[in-house]
Amino acid sequence: MDSIMQNISIWVSAIRLRTLPLSISGIILASCLAYYNGVFKWHIFLLAILTTLSFQILSNLANDYGDGIKGTDNNNRIGPERAIQTGKITPEELLNAIKINVLLSICLSFLLVFSAFGVKHFLLTITFFFLGLGSVVAAVRYTIGDNAYGYRGLGDIFVFIFFGLVSVMGCYVLFAKQVHHVTFLPACTIGLLSTAVLNLNNMRDRISDEVSNKVTLAVKFGEKKIKSYHNILIVLAIVLSSLFGILYYTKPINLIFIIAYIPLLIHLKKVNKNKEPKLLNPELKKLALTTVLLAILMGIGHIL
Repeated sequence: MDSIMQNISIWVSAIRLRTLPLSISGIILASCLAYYNGVFKWHIFLLAILTTLSFQILSNLANDYGDGIKGTDNNNRIGPERAIQTGKITPEELLNAIKINVLLSICLSFLLVFSAFGVKHFLLTITFFFLGLGSVVAAVRYTIGDNAYGYRGLGDIFVFIFFGLVSVMGCYVLFAKQVHHVTFLPACTIGLLSTAVLNLNNMRDRISDEVSNKVTLAVKFGEKKIKSYHNILIVLAIVLSSLFGILYYTKPINLIFIIAYIPLLIHLKKVNKNKEPKLLNPELKKLALTTVLLAILMGIGHIL
């Protein structure tokens, strides 16, 4: 019994539960916007959550595998130990888990798309099915393969697209069957903050990544410039979310999301003063949870 529980614990650690709330923040916000416009449906919401979680878990497992076999996850790395790095899960076991998760993600994507569009919206069905396949490929190719885009400083672009634009705007289309201007600013806001989470992770691992030839933007820019980039991501997210609040203002409660600006500004102050990369670890969790909080408050504020 103890060995079974220990094995479960190892796989739960590999899944990285703490990353999952951030992945569904865009789905929650899009669903609130859909509810306000009278197009929300529970079964689409639940399927969108499950599909997004499957993509995130796939990305986490693939990240562990890719960095593990490339030697990027080593004793010089500051962040939490990974499965292959510790030897608790073999590369073969992890690869098999990735294959299973790929099939699960594709099945959930198909079920979500068919439930949302069926045969009545054939073009949207085809478009979103390929978008789902693209999400699977993006999750796997971040660190796996000779041309993994995470090793060429392209991770930020993909996170902005998939965690921001696709997550919010795409999810809204699943409900409404059409693109709506109300989703653009929220999508950019969540995309920018999600990119900031990735950037903070790369800032923490900048030195070990450079040694391992993992060329992230943090490695390209260096310590000083990457902090400026981080400031731009978060300040721009604050500006765009504020603009959303102003443009769609009907009552004071709409602006409840500005509460989330407080931890964001405190976070920026700590990051700008930081001299020790390992001290950025607690900030990762804070920034991710603040992004979720902002998404929830933007959505609730819009509904009330």
